[in-house]
Amino acid sequence: MNMKARQEIEDEIRAFLIEDLEIDEAQITEDATLKNDLGIDSLDFVDIVAFVERTFGFRIQPEEMVNVKTLGLFHDFIETKLAQRA
Repeated sequence: MNMKARQEIEDEIRAFLIEDLEIDEAQITEDATLKNDLGIDSLDFVDIVAFVERTFGFRIQPEEMVNVKTLGLFHDFIETKLAQRA
């Protein structure tokens, strides 16, 4: 599988957050915290896990997300996981 560029990763996640989780686009910034700024809760996280698996082809383990507090860190996490599989 070819590696997705960082911009592609960000665009796909942004579209998911806006369309599926109905988050206001103005709130979606690199330093936005997933929980406090974006309001992502445990139910949303289930949707995120399914989205990542469907879109990027790997499964997230909850313990991997412990230190992923911001959207930028989430982008980094996805990018790193894809690089490890390349």
